[in-house]
Amino acid sequence: FFFHAQAAIRDAQESRGLGDVYKRQVFDPTNEIEGKVCDIFVKDGKIVSKVSKAAKVIDAKGMAVMPGGVDIHCHITGPKVNLARKLMPEDHRLDPHFKTPHTQSGTGGIVPSTFATGYRYATLGYTTAMEAAVPPLTARHALEEMYDTPIIDNGFYVLLGNNLFLHSLIAEGRYAEFKEAVAWWLNATKAYTVKLVNPGGDEPWKGHKNLNVKDIDEDSKATDIAPRKVIEAFIDAVHELGLPHPPHIHCNNLGHSGNFDTTLESMKTAGDRRLHVAHIQFNSYAGELGKPPKSASKEITDYVNDHQNITCDVGQVMFGKAMFMTADAPLTYLLRGYKKEKWVNADTECESGCGILPFDYQGMIYTHALQWAIGLEIFLLSKDPWRIVLSTDHPNGGSFANYPLVIKLLMDYEFRKVAMKSVNQKAMNSTILGELKREYTLNEICSITRAGPAKCLGLKDKGHLGVGADADITIYDMLEDKEEMFNAPRYVMKAGQLLIADHEFVSDYTDKKVLRVAPDFDREIEKVIKPFFDDFYSVSYSNYAIQDEYLHGTGKVIETRKKNSIYEN
Repeated sequence: FFFHAQAAIRDAQESRGLGDVYKRQVFDPTNEIEGKVCDIFVKDGKIVSKVSKAAKVIDAKGMAVMPGGVDIHCHITGPKVNLARKLMPEDHRLDPHFKTPHTQSGTGGIVPSTFATGYRYATLGYTTAMEAAVPPLTARHALEEMYDTPIIDNGFYVLLGNNLFLHSLIAEGRYAEFKEAVAWWLNATKAYTVKLVNPGGDEPWKGHKNLNVKDIDEDSKATDIAPRKVIEAFIDAVHELGLPHPPHIHCNNLGHSGNFDTTLESMKTAGDRRLHVAHIQFNSYAGELGKPPKSASKEITDYVNDHQNITCDVGQVMFGKAMFMTADAPLTYLLRGYKKEKWVNADTECESGCGILPFDYQGMIYTHALQWAIGLEIFLLSKDPWRIVLSTDHPNGGSFANYPLVIKLLMDYEFRKVAMKSVNQKAMNSTILGELKREYTLNEICSITRAGPAKCLGLKDKGHLGVGADADITIYDMLEDKEEMFNAPRYVMKAGQLLIADHEFVSDYTDKKVLRVAPDFDREIEKVIKPFFDDFYSVSYSNYAIQDEYLHGTGKVIETRKKNSIYEN
């Protein structure tokens, strides 16, 4: 039987053992449910086919019900994030998150503290977020912060694209050993998949600041191999290991005019194998190097539309505060003049670099307005919202707190037209954004924020409301203003536990999961890796691999597979 919403809030915790049923207008693209009124049954943290008649009920009539949001690409944990927090003390002072009966205190701003990050994702209806770039040497730190970040399940992509040991195996053609070494690193760091950032470009730049590679067929001055060989090797290894998510690549020449050719060539390198292109907006520029960029959104989107093995997140630029936070150290050094008093470039031994720089996107600046428009063009030209999904590359293109505004821009053509009039008109006149009258539906929004990212990640228990799925559920008031609607869900559940009711926290969820893979590997590879550690690392080989204790019992291994179709359920 049905209780009113307030009664359901009072009794939610008592009812968990019996199960809960929620009646609502459901959006669940995975199960081909679009705006239907139906019941969803929850028990023991999962969605089930039925529950006891004694189960409590939330009557969500007139509301929109979706799975919990899944952010496929963000930067929320680890040493680089902490460095960024240290650069912005004034940001934190202006945006405190006060302790409540159900939440811890924290600080906000463009790079929130761990507590504030988890709570603010939850207040948008998100229940899973993946950290996009962690050097292996700093994985312990990242895992501790993931454990410290409340509510959201998370995981991370480990930076291997500029690993000198792995480059040496590629250069010598030792691909069988390379695959085993990649599997070893994934196990040693508790990571989810591999991340490539400016592959082949970071190491030569560290020693010679003008030697960043500019073409994916140009040999690196550090390891004598071209980026294309690095990309190919990782695509092959991840395919053979059967990881749930393909290599996650930040392409070479990011941010430079004319870089869309590099992006196309990087995607072509995959052949018919899977590849995920991160924040693709930043790699969709036409024009000549050294001159103002132009939009190449159509060329990029046409390729992605035609190749089902390619997935990407957009990296939508939003006006206001941002923070460049990237393993593309040469890019940050190039941009350091923007804020000379605040920037960081750091080296992570034989593995990676790091660049951090506070930034502000301004609508009247030509390049910033063009970046904003290109991201929206990519969304609007997409034929498959399952494969071109939402991100702001938080905090590089702006905060994840901008997601509701991005959704409104996609769903409301008239609002988009008004927004276009308020920014640099020279930039707008050089794009096709004004010609694109498409308006996203709620089901398509559900695809780019939930179903699509979950499927790209190979998370079978996330992003949908079918039987067996994690009971991560968000219920929004059905409002005409879509920014207002998605900015404050009425109810949020995590694994069947009611966290937010009537827009307020009513409990705190601590049983979150760190998502990781553990592919099999030949132990003999350790005899090959250890001498390199002995010669070049400051950390001994025996202390490098991370023990399970660092997961604090939160680790959840996602199974690898041998069939790698992105559409395999």
